[in-house]
Order: sequence, then structure tokens, then C-alpha cells
Amino acid sequence: MSVTWYECKVKYAKFDEASGLRKLKTEPFLVDAVSYTEAEKRISEEMRPFLNEGEGMLITNIKVANFAEVHPFENADRWFKSKVALIAYDENSGKERKMNQYLLVQANDVREAYENTQHVMRDTMGEYSIPAIAESPVVDVFPYFTGEEEDAERIEEFNRLKESVPNYNTEDEALALEDSLTE
Repeated sequence: MSVTWYECKVKYAKFDEASGLRKLKTEPFLVDAVSYTEAEKRISEEMRPFLNEGEGMLITNIKVANFAEVHPFENADRWFKSKVALIAYDENSGKERKMNQYLLVQANDVREAYENTQHVMRDTMGEYSIPAIAESPVVDVFPYFTGEEEDAERIEEFNRLKESVPNYNTEDEALALEDSLTE
């Protein structure tokens, strides 16, 4: 069954860590749905936990997103739009044809997004290239699950990957200073 992703722009009061206040923000979210009506219903349900008592939200836009696939990755906190050109040889004309598709992959930076895209495409039988990767404004992704028992494991894995905390390799400043002084 083909998945249709809808990009929903939502205006709501969000806690701003810099100022410590709740400010109105308009942010895009991705939901898996079969129609615009269902997308509106699902984004309303998914956003409910982010709203305080008595606060409302406004859905400013809903459109079909052009993502062929969405891939969350562990220890990643941003979403990137990867353009993948599938290369096919047309036997009739003798020319190469490129068909573009877009993937949404989770990563911490563009380099990691490139590596994650290659990882996703590793089992592809045909040739492909990755001509472009850009950070996506998408804040969060809400896939559709039926609630059946066989989906429980998929839901758990998707949420585990989505909510995992990035593991940054931070250097201990004191040890770095000590090393530089001994050299």
C-alpha cells in the first residue's frame, strides 16, 4: 500500500528556551493520511499533547508532500530532504534516463544525511546518484499505525528512533588544554 504524506503547517504557542516564554510559531509537520480531511484530524490529535489547557492552534495549510519515503535514524534530531536520481537505460532510444524521487531522512548534519541516504539506498538494484540534500523545515513526523498488534513493534521502533537523543562527541576542554601544553 502506498503511503501519502501530508505537510501540515500549524500555528501554536510553543515554549521558547531562549526567552523562557511561550511564543506563537508556525511550523510544518508531516502526517501519513489518506485524505486532506484525515490529515487535518490526525494533526489536531497529534498536536493536542503540545498545547496547554485552553490553548488552541490554527492549521494554516495542508498539502501533499512529495516524499517517496521517510526514514528516521537513531541519535538524529533534524530532517533532511534528499533528492535521489534513479538512473535507467532506455533500450529503445539508447539514452540514460533519470527519475527523481525525494526521501526525508533524519540526521544531525548534511554529511550524516548523505550517509543515511546511502544506507537507505544500499539494497537498490539499479544505479542512482544523490544530486542534492537540504535541511527540511519539517519539525516532526507522525506515521499512521492501525493499532493492531503487528503494528505495535513498528510503532515502538519508530518512536524510539524519533525520540532518541543525539550523541555528540564533545571534547573535554581541560584534557585538550592539558594535551596541548604537554606537546
